Amino acid sequence: MTSGRRGLQPRKQPLQVRAELTRQRIVDAAAHVFAEYGYAAGTTNRIAERARVSIGSLYQYYPNKDAILVELLTRHLDAGMDAAPLDQNELLPRSIEGIMRFYVQGAIENHRVDPQLLRVMMEQGPRAPELLERIAHSERQRIAYARRLLRDHPEVRVADVGIAARLVVSTVEMVVHRVMAGPGQVDIAGFEDELVAMLTLYLRGDAAATPGA
Repeated sequence: MTSGRRGLQPRKQPLQVRAELTRQRIVDAAAHVFAEYGYAAGTTNRIAERARVSIGSLYQYYPNKDAILVELLTRHLDAGMDAAPLDQNELLPRSIEGIMRFYVQGAIENHRVDPQLLRVMMEQGPRAPELLERIAHSERQRIAYARRLLRDHPEVRVADVGIAARLVVSTVEMVVHRVMAGPGQVDIAGFEDELVAMLTLYLRGDAAATPGA
């Protein structure tokens, strides 16, 4: 790299279709390279080679591989919001079990990528202040929405709705990530049923929830 810049923002915001396609190729190539080689060995030279662009062209878009990984993480967060939008109350099931299943399914779908890439993104990537704030903002939105939803739902029987909202949001995100990014094959349907049952039992405050009910 000819510049000493170590920022994490993309250098070029593509305005033309061709430039956007080049940027997309770089990001897609980086996902494959990080998944295959890990973050330390996932060099910009390997990313450029996989994307079929020159190293100079890559640096026109991203100052370093940290910036590319931040882009991947940002897209992961955006996809999570799209999979379980916070403004779709009319589309939600009526039962608390159905609502929990809706959000668990959305989280699982957002983690259906290469497990190695997930580990790289979440465990080996940079912790830039702007990215951490983006993650925190997304979590605050989800907690506030969950608090309103649980507060008004007739099936919910918890002592503190605020704490319950935090537990549900953090549990879904953390457990789904750990299971989907962990080693070995996962029975997705069974995992979904068990996580939904656990959350529903807790929120109802009784033993009424069973997998598949």
